[in-house]
Amino acid sequence: MAKPVSIAAAAAAGAYLCSEAFVPTTQHVQRTQVPSHLRGTTSSSSTGISGISVAAVSAICVAAGAVRGRKTTACKSFENELGATLPFKYFDPLGMAKDGDEATFRRRRISEIKNGRVAMIACMGYIAPEYFRWPGYCSPSTDLKFADIPNGIQALYKMPAEAWAQIGVFIAFLELFPMRQEKDALPGDAPNFGRLGVPFFSSKADPEKNRRGLEAEINNGRLAMVAITGMISQNAFFGTTGPDMWLPGASAFEGELGVQAPVGFWDPLGLSADGDVDAFKRRRAVELKHGRICMLACVGYIVPEYFRWPGYLSPEKGLKFADMPHGIAAVSKVPLEGWVQIVLFLGHMEGYFWRQDPKRAPGDYEGYGFLGVGKNFIFNFEPIEFKDAEVRKTKLRAEIANGRLAMVALMAMLFQNGTVGTTGPAMWLPSA
Repeated sequence: MAKPVSIAAAAAAGAYLCSEAFVPTTQHVQRTQVPSHLRGTTSSSSTGISGISVAAVSAICVAAGAVRGRKTTACKSFENELGATLPFKYFDPLGMAKDGDEATFRRRRISEIKNGRVAMIACMGYIAPEYFRWPGYCSPSTDLKFADIPNGIQALYKMPAEAWAQIGVFIAFLELFPMRQEKDALPGDAPNFGRLGVPFFSSKADPEKNRRGLEAEINNGRLAMVAITGMISQNAFFGTTGPDMWLPGASAFEGELGVQAPVGFWDPLGLSADGDVDAFKRRRAVELKHGRICMLACVGYIVPEYFRWPGYLSPEKGLKFADMPHGIAAVSKVPLEGWVQIVLFLGHMEGYFWRQDPKRAPGDYEGYGFLGVGKNFIFNFEPIEFKDAEVRKTKLRAEIANGRLAMVALMAMLFQNGTVGTTGPAMWLPSA
């Protein structure tokens, strides 16, 4: 099988097809200028986000925590612009657009569209060469065929200097002439170019449909920027450029619980490649345990905003439960005796009640059922059990998936709490 083309070639192809793109997100109230291929568009409401990939799922979960809690003013200068879509809606965690500077916002939006279009083509450029290569020579004078150029980072050393010069001149020509950004046109709207920066690919269709198309372009461009960053990182660290980069590989454990869409079997580091059953069971038990804890921890970030235990946490110190700050700040408020009690309690649960029996399935403890609910010296719940094998399998899959999501969500909450200081409803509820 042939190797894919280089990042440089992908970027050059992206620049050829699309030279006008965007950068952060946020937006400004209604514009009067309309792209040449969108004459008549009047709607200013934002629509839903376009398709999502695995990389995006992780990015969204982490970013969402930082977005929800940021203390923003009620009036945001650019919240009605294209690209302000769910789940982020208005996304400007660094407050870069809070000054309302239209010229600065426009410059960033142009960069965002341009980089997004290039990244979309670059992602395709990592995949297409596995199945198709241009025939002939890239450089006849050096006897270099297209089929001889490796994909990814290695191509940087294989391409001759003359080829780099041609690529640079071609991109500069596009930037300065046919795909220049007009001052009186919306970002990304180049003369004689339409949707996705394709020449003469304009549309006179329904204005709202056109708007949805532009929203999709912006969001897919953002997703592509994250995806190409992941591809380059994977290429640099592991040398992968072929189908293993975007298709799940075969494994001894691909029939296990937790292998489900959209990720399928996901083991980018190849930890399960050796087929060690004992190691897999140990990791699965740890995953279930962490997932259950994180689901409770996420709820624990929310509940104290609406309910607190009455009475004292430490009568000796006069410390009430109601006096405890929320989130990371509580770490410095809990007395030493409190931490000792917490550690002893967790150690007892780990060493006795939640001790993993090698003869039982990962996460399955004697006297406990679904979600680890059961009887111990504090709680007296009857274990939740499912007699129907298919129902049980469905519930266990849901637990694994929700636990994974909770681990990412808790990291986002801690990150947001540590950087922005937010712990209240603004962390999980959209702002006004």
